[in-house]
Amino acid sequence: MANLVQELNSLDFSVYIGGPMQAAIKAQHDASMSQVNFIKEVGFEGEGAASKLRYVDFVYKKSVPSTVQGNENLVQSQVTLSVPLLSMLTIPALRIDEMTIDFNAKLNSVETQNISSEFQGSASLSAKFWKVKFNASASYKKTNSSTSTTEKTYTLGVHVKAVNDELPAGLARIMDMLEDAIVATAAPATPA
Repeated sequence: MANLVQELNSLDFSVYIGGPMQAAIKAQHDASMSQVNFIKEVGFEGEGAASKLRYVDFVYKKSVPSTVQGNENLVQSQVTLSVPLLSMLTIPALRIDEMTIDFNAKLNSVETQNISSEFQGSASLSAKFWKVKFNASASYKKTNSSTSTTEKTYTLGVHVKAVNDELPAGLARIMDMLEDAIVATAAPATPA
């Protein structure tokens, strides 16, 4: 039994428990950096100080009422709608919501010991004409066998639940400002 306790104490729990936790922390860090890189690469064009917000332009025609010399007419106006690209996309915001580590150590020890003893003996007496012949023999055999078996089973189950998180408050405010930056400009109207 002492060997089993010693075997269990020799397990490096920092590897079995800490390893998955460190992997989860690294995954969370990588997800955050992925968000930053996504914003830089998709939302902006140019490098450094020359970097500008990337817009998508939508051009469409819109009928607007126009009053010319007291008559109200509908005129077609071409409208260009400039929308910041980031305001149209889902920004990746992956967050580890829950992590469960199940570690089970199962140590079985089976010890078998067999001891057998065997005694053999024989005697014979034979007589010949005037001579007596006596033969005797004996043998003793003892066999010891010992078997020790230790079976080790370690199982590690890691359950990670990741969710698409809400945007951080600062980034949500920036997205609101980008929505306010949507600009519609109308070209000169043409009669319909």
